[in-house]
Amino acid sequence: MKAITFGKFPDLEYAGKEAINTLCTNLTFTGSKYKKIVISSVVSAEGKSFLSMQIMRTLAGLGKKVALVDADLRRSTIDATYRIQYPNQDRFGITHYLARKCEMNDVIYSTDIRRAFYVPVGYAVSNSLALLNAPRFPTLLDEIASNTDYVLIDAPPVGMIVDGLEIAKSCDGAIMVVGYNSVRRRDLLEVSKQIERTGCDIIGTVINNVPINVYKSKNYYGKSYYYGYNAEYVKSSDVMD
Repeated sequence: MKAITFGKFPDLEYAGKEAINTLCTNLTFTGSKYKKIVISSVVSAEGKSFLSMQIMRTLAGLGKKVALVDADLRRSTIDATYRIQYPNQDRFGITHYLARKCEMNDVIYSTDIRRAFYVPVGYAVSNSLALLNAPRFPTLLDEIASNTDYVLIDAPPVGMIVDGLEIAKSCDGAIMVVGYNSVRRRDLLEVSKQIERTGCDIIGTVINNVPINVYKSKNYYGKSYYYGYNAEYVKSSDVMD
């Protein structure tokens, strides 16, 4: 299996680590019911890819074997943001596999995080829905799930393009990332209903980009958990309720 390394992976402050630890611990309480978990949002720039990466690293640190599949086929940011370094061989991704240009083993990479694996996008496409609708996509997820404890799928914003709903059809549960004061409640409820209609359960919600003054006004420990990232703060609220 080919290996990649992450050239950039920001460390969280203490409160941030506690928030992610709480989320991941709650995930482990669900047992084997939720193995294929899609992570999405209503609109763009709400932090879904950041959360996907943090969950992957934390679950691996908890001793779980976990794979992250980058399924944002139109506008992925993970490779550039985390400065992923690939081996010198041909770089294949999920779009190559779905288009039958390579085999499954060609797109699954081990990483420099022990017990963590990664499936990159490959190349951006405009016909993403047609690729995701092919039988090869659920087959890929099922095969990875049979060899890991969790498969995390970073999906496009459900409220913007239909790809996220197509991905949810092949998943057991969904975690929604919601930007603080950036999404109307009715829009979030509508997106949640659309996901649930695919047969995928909503198992958690994370509120992101909580302002510093709101963060400071809350208790450090208690019902709500916060973490900081790039001078912004995130609240994990009612996770795995």
